Amino acid sequence: MKHRITSWLPAVVLALALPAMATANTSAPDQLVTETAGKLLAQIDANFDTYNEQPEQLAKVVRADMVPLLDMDYSARLILGRAGRDATADQIDAFAEAMTRLLVDRYASGLMGFRSQDQLEVMPLRGDLNERATRVRTRVRLTSGGFAPVDYVFRKTSEGWKVFDVIIEGISYVSTYRNQIIPEIEANGLDAVIERLNNGDLVLQD
Repeated sequence: MKHRITSWLPAVVLALALPAMATANTSAPDQLVTETAGKLLAQIDANFDTYNEQPEQLAKVVRADMVPLLDMDYSARLILGRAGRDATADQIDAFAEAMTRLLVDRYASGLMGFRSQDQLEVMPLRGDLNERATRVRTRVRLTSGGFAPVDYVFRKTSEGWKVFDVIIEGISYVSTYRNQIIPEIEANGLDAVIERLNNGDLVLQD
């Protein structure tokens, strides 16, 4: 991606996943973004020095606040595609957990470069809500002064609306990771890929 913004844009997603939203996301997806996007950013701004000196503390916040809003099992199945058809439930869970850990570790440090709510503009929702896939479009102001389109794709679950994909400048995170994961699984098997992800031996590019 020409702006290399995937390392810090999920800060917006994280801002949605505050504990107050973890039990039931009853608001519409665009309202979730609009109403809560600044809350975590304010927390980071208030604790910037602490998080800068102790990044592990920010990682804990990220994991606690991010995971409840993300539909990682569904994302994991989309990433695996046909390679996951014969996978067991335990393998799917292990892969989803490995991907979650990767995202948390990768994006926690990126949050430090995304502190201003003014960097985010939520666009009006197009059409009616689709429970299978509703896209919330946003624009993020870059340090260069330009803007980058970032879309969050929600689906309606029994626990409310959850994010299962992020599309940055037209590129889906699910598709990006699928293109890298599938050849690894075909060559080495799913269990080996999960182990390599957990050990940090398999590096995925954004």
